[in-house]
Amino acid sequence: MAVRCARCVCVCVMALLAVIGVCEPLASPAVAASSYGERGSDLGLQVFGQVAQASPKDNVLLSPHGVASILGMLLPGAHGNTRSQLLNGLRYKKNGPYKMLRKLHKALTGRPNADVVVIANGLFPQSGFDIKPDFLSANRENFLSESRALDFSQPQQAAATINDWVSNRTRGHIPSLVSEDMLDPSMTRLVVVNCIYFKGLWKSRFQPQNTRPRPFTRPDGTTTKVPMMSQLSVFNIGLMATPEGLKYKVIELPYHGDSLSMLIALPAEEDTPLAAILPHISTATVQSWTNQMAQRKIRLLLPKFTVEAEVDLEAPLSALGISDLFSEDKADFRHLSEEPVFVSKALQKAKIEINEDGTKAAAATTAILLARSSPPWVSVDRPFLFFIRHNPTGTILFTGQINEP
Repeated sequence: MAVRCARCVCVCVMALLAVIGVCEPLASPAVAASSYGERGSDLGLQVFGQVAQASPKDNVLLSPHGVASILGMLLPGAHGNTRSQLLNGLRYKKNGPYKMLRKLHKALTGRPNADVVVIANGLFPQSGFDIKPDFLSANRENFLSESRALDFSQPQQAAATINDWVSNRTRGHIPSLVSEDMLDPSMTRLVVVNCIYFKGLWKSRFQPQNTRPRPFTRPDGTTTKVPMMSQLSVFNIGLMATPEGLKYKVIELPYHGDSLSMLIALPAEEDTPLAAILPHISTATVQSWTNQMAQRKIRLLLPKFTVEAEVDLEAPLSALGISDLFSEDKADFRHLSEEPVFVSKALQKAKIEINEDGTKAAAATTAILLARSSPPWVSVDRPFLFFIRHNPTGTILFTGQINEP
């Protein structure tokens, strides 16, 4: 599934959906982050934390911005407590965040990031289902959502159409998002989909000839050999500490263009589990790293890896207080349609590939600095966290827990 491109060093793709089904008639405080990108990403990081803590020895991959996007697309249709839960979880203003979300979408996908970040949103209603015009216009204007009516009484054909749309928007990396058994032939009214495709080129490229098998320590203490990339260059690096005093290292790897970076965090002590630093991390924490790191010439060893993940969002979102939208009795989407509906499924699939491939040098330039004396080595040779961040807005596009590359 790897796509070979000119120095394609990081490919991340994500697709997320909410399946909206018909239901019976309804019975009648955190510190604000500095941007809407950070507010939505904070909720996504909390979801990631829930999933990672439930699977402390597994690889986990999530798009925090994708979680915020799908909930933001549902927000114009929500009312009452359903809307309040969404606003509180996302920390958006009560009057509606749509102008700011439109600006955020443009900032993430504008000319500096053309062909680097691609975000696609789609609405797939049941043919004949009466969606309120304001809901459609809010999604079209603020999320550039496409809309296409489907016949869910033919679930196999409907699923194939949605999967083709997702595959096209993720460059074939997510070939299948929906299975026909997710689509109730008589009850499904709307499927809402958000896709993110990211292709980043390292600003300082790894040379393939320097990659070789090296040991990587798993969470249980056993070791395995993995292909470890290597380069001698200047990176931002720092030693951070949690409120409990646990120390961990952070390394920043910028992508070409400087608006996006990958930040890697791992405990400073080998006997400190990754789970010990995870609860400490928020967008404010990540922002603080940028002020505490310093440039240093190091020999960086980083494993190549490919991770695919599928996350059911109902349990982690419900644990964070966003539960009514999943309840047939409590969901209130009266601004979406006159017919009472609820979210029967919220699912995210994602894939990331980190490598040093280069078929062309293209427009990017590299500087390999050769040290006269032996520089310090920084080896990412045990479980670590990563965050792919849009620096101008603080938005976290992807985050992951890697226990075994």
